[in-house]
Amino acid sequence: MATPSPVVNHRNFGHVLLAVAAFFCCGSVTAAPRESELWREVEILRTEHGVPHVRAENVRAAGYALGWLQCEDYGLVTPERLWATRGGTASVKGRRALEDDFDALRRRARAIETYHLLESLTRDLYDGFARGVNRYVELHRTEFPAHIPSDFSGYEVATLTIGSGPTAARIGRFLTALKSGLNTPVAEPGEPDTPPEEGSNAWAFAPSRTTSGKTILLRNPHLAWSAGYYEAHVVVPGVFDFYGDFRIGGPLGVVGGFNRHLGWSTTNSNTGDLTVVYAVPVDPKRADHYLLDGISLPLSHVTRTVNYREGSQLVTETREILEAPFGPIVHRTADTFYIARTAGDGEFRAGEQFLRMMRAASQEEWLAAMRLRARTSQNFTYADRAGNILILSNASYPLLPHAPTRAAAVPVTSLSEIWTQLIPFEDQFMMRNPRGGYVHNENSSPHFANVQEPLVLTNKHPNMERPSLSLRSQLALELIDNDTKLSLEEVLRLKHSCRMLLADRTKPDLLRAIEATQPTGEVAAALALVRAWDNTTAPDRRGAVLFSVWWQLYAPAGDRTSPYAQPWSETNPRHTPRGLADPTRAAQVFVEAVAETARRHGRWDVAWGDVYRLRRGNVDVPIGGGSGLLGHFRVLTFAREADGRYAANGGDGWVLAVEFGDEPRAYSVLAYGESAKPESPWHADQAAMFARGEVKPVRFSAAEVDRHVVTRFRPGAPAASTP
Repeated sequence: MATPSPVVNHRNFGHVLLAVAAFFCCGSVTAAPRESELWREVEILRTEHGVPHVRAENVRAAGYALGWLQCEDYGLVTPERLWATRGGTASVKGRRALEDDFDALRRRARAIETYHLLESLTRDLYDGFARGVNRYVELHRTEFPAHIPSDFSGYEVATLTIGSGPTAARIGRFLTALKSGLNTPVAEPGEPDTPPEEGSNAWAFAPSRTTSGKTILLRNPHLAWSAGYYEAHVVVPGVFDFYGDFRIGGPLGVVGGFNRHLGWSTTNSNTGDLTVVYAVPVDPKRADHYLLDGISLPLSHVTRTVNYREGSQLVTETREILEAPFGPIVHRTADTFYIARTAGDGEFRAGEQFLRMMRAASQEEWLAAMRLRARTSQNFTYADRAGNILILSNASYPLLPHAPTRAAAVPVTSLSEIWTQLIPFEDQFMMRNPRGGYVHNENSSPHFANVQEPLVLTNKHPNMERPSLSLRSQLALELIDNDTKLSLEEVLRLKHSCRMLLADRTKPDLLRAIEATQPTGEVAAALALVRAWDNTTAPDRRGAVLFSVWWQLYAPAGDRTSPYAQPWSETNPRHTPRGLADPTRAAQVFVEAVAETARRHGRWDVAWGDVYRLRRGNVDVPIGGGSGLLGHFRVLTFAREADGRYAANGGDGWVLAVEFGDEPRAYSVLAYGESAKPESPWHADQAAMFARGEVKPVRFSAAEVDRHVVTRFRPGAPAASTP
């Protein structure tokens, strides 16, 4: 497979003929030919737990099946996302959706402008996906609100993949800096946009580290359980045979999976800033022109209209939008345009890149797909049957001609002062086949992906992610940075560890501080309980809840003062943070925690699983694991329920581990099941299994799938034609 050249998009996204923009802003593109016959070209086989295996004669039919399945298992979610690309959400939900609609119309225009540039296989998949959604809506009209149509096309699907402009958080920081008068560019790392509990774990082991002598890849994400990870297997003979996540809401949100040759897993990269705001002079003679290199240059004019609901009335808002070729105007004054240039803004080939990755049969072909750079963020952990492992930090950092800045605008008068290229692909962090036979990532920076190799903590470019190693990542290293050879089953056992590293690091200081107060009565008994506790949040452990409540009181969320005696340090990255900054206060707070735990849960020695539960459908069982901020590898987030207990609602949800032999051997579990519909048999059937730390075998070969079929059908077929 030839290596595609990296392409940085410099198109003027607003430069669309007004007549075309007006036509597409509210109407729909004419749908492709009727989808009612595509059912003849595809069959869906569900194995245990409802996992769908799609066998399609061509890529369009595979897309059709995926569109149908997402509606069958998740109802309105996907049709509503497609409908939102037409800019009509505010007409139903009111003014609060207005900005989203204007953004959707901008991305839709870009999708239409670039659709013909996509590879034909990508267009076929998008077109088929739209047809599958249409067919399901047509045949199940009463399941959907009146505003959901059944005439979607590949254009709507493509719009879902268009790279976005600057984030709201980024613009918010800029406007705050501007209003405060502190709009001076300075080099600063800033805070990551990704919330600390959102991310994933990924491990890859070389043959030297496994009992079978075969590579192993582990993947699990940590998003809200409404994120829609969807386990599926899609086969198109001669094109691809891929098992993994087909994220609900579109056909190619594939963040992890494998074919018979290789597999990959993504982990959120808490990257540096991909957006720079430039302060560009207004031409004093022409208000819709800006000055660069002494030349007056025009901004593009695009008029877009959105209808929004106010009570029972529809109100129309029309905006004339000005954009420069390198980004949208996010603010203006009498003499300055503030233009945001974002890596990946308008990028249209993300789905195309994923298709190339899914079809790759070697490390070289997979890296060639990655060089397309249509995916602008996330770390990628990789393993293959040939014995290779690697990790790639896939952030599309701008190649800056100036110092980096996170909040302020950069004043420019020349094009040479504006970034126009990404840092070279070769300058991204990539580690291949390191000593020790492993790579890992848990959303910390990739610098510590393997600590057997010499650590290099100096970046090639100043705007790259700075070194960091969270407690969760440090625990991962304690689990796998050794000489132990692991089986696939042992990797999964380690993955479900309920150890809380924070307790290892702070409990000794806490015990000494409490002992120094010579406690009596209930506090002395609570001290004995915490001393005997094994520092895990396994469901039957007593002491974990009390310790967790103590930490909440000692280090409340939002307090930026370090609670540790030794904060994290690059010079001692694997053993810091540790200790307590204020032992006296820690002991005082422990007394409060004993009373508070009893108040919340009826007793201070309550077991972890009596408080923390997995509740889905008719399942209500204890579960181990907890916050990554407490140093858990098995991350779980919880919501407080009416009875005072906490129900898991995020964190570990989909777990996949695969061993690459002549035929891939794998296990998986999807905590919230294949279906979001409570009436589905696939809604809660994996919940208890997940809570116990168990997994199910993955069915990959055609013969194995056939042996374990629960149901098979042709989606959208007339009733008499269904097998």
